[in-house]
Amino acid sequence: MAILQELKKYSNNIIDNKIVACQKHKWACQRFLFDLKRKDWEWYFNEIEAEKFIKWMSLFKHRKGTISGQRKIPNDFEKFVFGNVYGWRSKKDKNIRRFKFVFLSVARKNSKSQDLGIVSLYEMCFNENQGEIYSAASKKAQAGMVWGEADWLYKNSIDKSMSKKFVTKHDDEKQQKTIKHLKSGSVFCRLSKDDKRSGDGTNPTCTIIDEAALLEDTCYYDLHISGASARKSPILFQISTSGFNLNVPFYKEYQYISQILNPNNPITDDRYFAIVCELDRNETTKTITLPDGRKIEPNGIIDILGSDEAILKANPVTGHIETIKNDIKERTLQAKNSPEKYKSLLTKNYNCWIQAREMGYMDMSRWDSCKVSEKKLFEIIKGICYVGFDLSTKLDLTSVAFIFPFLEEGKNKYAIISHSFLPNDKFLENKDLVPYDLWQKQGYLTVTEGAVIDYDFVSKHVLDTIENNKWDCQEFCLDPWSAVSIMNDLQNENKKVVEIRQGIKTLSEPTKAFREAVYSKRVYHSNNPVLNWAMGNAVCRTDFNENILLDKQKSRERIDPVSAIITGFVRACNYNPNTVNDKQEAGWGVTFI
Repeated sequence: MAILQELKKYSNNIIDNKIVACQKHKWACQRFLFDLKRKDWEWYFNEIEAEKFIKWMSLFKHRKGTISGQRKIPNDFEKFVFGNVYGWRSKKDKNIRRFKFVFLSVARKNSKSQDLGIVSLYEMCFNENQGEIYSAASKKAQAGMVWGEADWLYKNSIDKSMSKKFVTKHDDEKQQKTIKHLKSGSVFCRLSKDDKRSGDGTNPTCTIIDEAALLEDTCYYDLHISGASARKSPILFQISTSGFNLNVPFYKEYQYISQILNPNNPITDDRYFAIVCELDRNETTKTITLPDGRKIEPNGIIDILGSDEAILKANPVTGHIETIKNDIKERTLQAKNSPEKYKSLLTKNYNCWIQAREMGYMDMSRWDSCKVSEKKLFEIIKGICYVGFDLSTKLDLTSVAFIFPFLEEGKNKYAIISHSFLPNDKFLENKDLVPYDLWQKQGYLTVTEGAVIDYDFVSKHVLDTIENNKWDCQEFCLDPWSAVSIMNDLQNENKKVVEIRQGIKTLSEPTKAFREAVYSKRVYHSNNPVLNWAMGNAVCRTDFNENILLDKQKSRERIDPVSAIITGFVRACNYNPNTVNDKQEAGWGVTFI
């Protein structure tokens, strides 16, 4: 059967549930079939190019496991993925591929490294002469996984002449290994932070980011984008299982490609191929009841762990192999009584994202479920407001939170608006390696002149914001440490200032109460990226009485916007529309000025 017919048949079988697959896998197949029908479009499906790569895959052997030494026979999933990647071409020039970016997320042990090793060899042979192919990862050993596969694959190919087409070189001085394709002059080497290489001067035709969920910044992505601009048809692969940290770039990329794949979402990106194989979740905002009687909360996993269906959804390449299937079932049974094993099981074997940072404050999937549009948020915030500050130090991020409590259906609910400030010197330095410049353009961050935060500017900005929006701000809550300037400014404007002591006795209950409000979907926010970043960073410490406190020392990155919310929430969580002007203290260590 011709490759195009195979891919059509596979896609229809996925959509019709003849082959077990998750929702995003189905969407990828729907997208493929839809694109084939598009008219007056700059791209077309070239069967010869697709078939060329599939045949290339079959020239190699398996390296590991029970099938070690056997010939590689691409299965239907691999044909679908790489048939798409290499089959779509420009109508003007068939050497220009449609897809510049590839996002592939499946559970571990699904041939990712082997397949991308085959890709790297193909890129050396059939892309541009003098091509540069790089494998990147958070650790040197991981960066070497795809490179090591490629090195073994060409030396042990079914095609005996393959070993004569490449040569492996070792540079002991640079501690670098390179594979070179003799005819084209193209090279393949690894990049990693452990190598202490900036990557400056690279001109990649292909970059493979392996286990991208472990990377905490976009350095390799940025390196590829800046270096590949002169190449005719560069390509970037991001491959990974899911992870424990929802604040990494790969999770944000996962959210982006989920929008691309969703046929009901208007966001499109014709140059991006994406496929995700995971368990399905309850994507609604309400608890649903399944036909078998199980009740699934919002964002809860629908599939039954250990079932054949769940295993196949996350493991499209190896899920049908009995030894692997039985191993996952055994791991599932073991994980029921071990939280740490359960976290690893969900991410590695079922490819489910979970927020599991050690002592992490917030389940970020719950936080995500509380987001609304900015228009909707401003419709909600008609009413009084409490303002919380986190002044940090004059050299770092300062944040302010506007908290709008209201009663709805007998429940206390809260709308949150956050804004942050950064001195210009720190903005330019950007040791945090986050997109401060983008956040500034989007209006979530204000950069103040000079090397330190200008607190007079902050207080004026806050008061002007309140006046322009005609908000009824009842109280201004802050830690008196280093706050004399702002406290004076507020008092001069006849504002009610409340000192919030920053100890566990004062902050534990509000910290718990805010999280509980989020988990019960009584909080609304507008998806502010600075606040999202900080919320994902937040880590708690707990005492013997199970009191909790945000821990800035253990939090690896900034949490100032969250601290500002908690400081304001000390007062906002006691909101009662009948006693809004009552000056009686809440009993959590507050002092009126």
